[in-house]
Amino acid sequence: MNITVNGTTQDTAATTLDALLTELGYGEAKVATAVNESFVPAIKRPEQRLNHGDRIEIVAPRQGG
Repeated sequence: MNITVNGTTQDTAATTLDALLTELGYGEAKVATAVNESFVPAIKRPEQRLNHGDRIEIVAPRQGG
């Protein structure tokens, strides 16, 4: 299915947000996620279903100042 991740359209076989993060190499990384502009907490990722056309944002914390 086609989805948009951080503004880039891509194909995925993942059906859940958790599976997508694994597919993209995030694994157990500490990231913030949103699907269609709605925040998804880490505990809800395994049950967050993905659909064709969804917009996913993945944000990793950065250090500095």
